[in-house]
Amino acid sequence: MTEDHELDVWREQWVRVALPPTEFRRLVQQRIKVQDRHFVLGNLLTAVALGGTLIFGAILSHQASWLGTGWATGVCVLVFVSAGYRLRILRGTWRAETQSIRAFLKLWHRRVLARIRLLRISIYVALGWIIFCAALTGANWATIRLNLMAHPSDWLEVMVASVLMQPVIWFWAAWLRRRKLVELNEVKKLLEEIKK
Repeated sequence: MTEDHELDVWREQWVRVALPPTEFRRLVQQRIKVQDRHFVLGNLLTAVALGGTLIFGAILSHQASWLGTGWATGVCVLVFVSAGYRLRILRGTWRAETQSIRAFLKLWHRRVLARIRLLRISIYVALGWIIFCAALTGANWATIRLNLMAHPSDWLEVMVASVLMQPVIWFWAAWLRRRKLVELNEVKKLLEEIKK
């Protein structure tokens, strides 16, 4: 049997590498567990929201006018584009490569970066939705005008809800982005500490 001196030297070096302090590891593990729960909960809530939006689109498709079909198509396209983009962005963020603290911190770092990218694209999706709604309304103005004159209070509620929804989405995205940037700085700091 031959001895592998290089392997023996490598093992000695590996044993001499100091592990992070126990208190630090416990703190990081707790933060990672909380972050994992947030990640799973966020994905579940997104799945429920996208499913609810698809159900809303199916209900809209049964409207008598072409407008109902147009809205339903727009809603379904929005859901599938959003879900596809979300899955693409979250690629590589589902599990850690190994069971080490460093691997979990890198996973956390990738998740935070992915979430920031998703928040950035949500603003563009909201703008795209406004443009789609405006184009659909313009194309069907003759039908809408008659319905608007017959039921002005219903249309007023829809317009107020549509106008108020956009700033709420933008402020929520900006608030969540600020939180994620703070979290990104925390992860970077933890990664730097573990490198020491």
